[in-house]
Amino acid sequence: MTHLGLPDGIRACLFDMDGVLTQTATVHAAAWKETFDAFLRRRDGADFRPFDAVTDYDEYVDGMPRADGVRSFLASRGIRLPEGDDDDPPERDTVHGLGNAKNALVLEKIKELGVRAYPGSVRYAEAARAAGLRRAVVSSSANCHDVLVAAGIEDLLEVRVDGVVAAERHLAGKPAPDTFLAAAHALGVPPDRAAVFEDALAGMEAGRAGRFGFVVGVNRADQAGALRRHGADVVVDDLAELLEDAP
Repeated sequence: MTHLGLPDGIRACLFDMDGVLTQTATVHAAAWKETFDAFLRRRDGADFRPFDAVTDYDEYVDGMPRADGVRSFLASRGIRLPEGDDDDPPERDTVHGLGNAKNALVLEKIKELGVRAYPGSVRYAEAARAAGLRRAVVSSSANCHDVLVAAGIEDLLEVRVDGVVAAERHLAGKPAPDTFLAAAHALGVPPDRAAVFEDALAGMEAGRAGRFGFVVGVNRADQAGALRRHGADVVVDDLAELLEDAP
């Protein structure tokens, strides 16, 4: 697998979606900011301190299931909300209400702006397919299928383990390795023969916790050092670098 920048013995690629395959991480960050800022303004008034779409996003919500992201960020501010129900309306101040508000905003922004895949990631996934490697997408998004279709890359992935699958099968989200392990199992490949491709710190931790054969950190947010500290074996700015750097 030297031409793919992977160690010998790797038989499968497990790709995160937002920020790795598709240019949607910034859309999620903007939707989280709009959601949390509206809530914090209602709650704190003149003492309102906004959500940082870089620092807070990377540290507390990136890569996590939606409800976990709500809990994680609010805990960083010393705030605890009722859980509520899965179908809580966006204006309700519950964990699920805020999560649903964020999801509604994401869908609006995707409909307005469309979805683009990273060209380097498409090249890499195509090269992996040509080399005979198995391929899965592992995402916390419940909109994963629609995003892949909109980006025109659904056919590059054989298995999809996303927020819908995780909920149906009661799989813990990242930083737990459960969704990645489920994808490797579905492909018939043991974890030590699979490579994880992630841009989120929670995804790095999941790759390390699952004892995967190789973990690639994709540095979309100028956090190469943090990606390494959280478990990356190698860090690249774009997956095409793995093809270009190969002997």
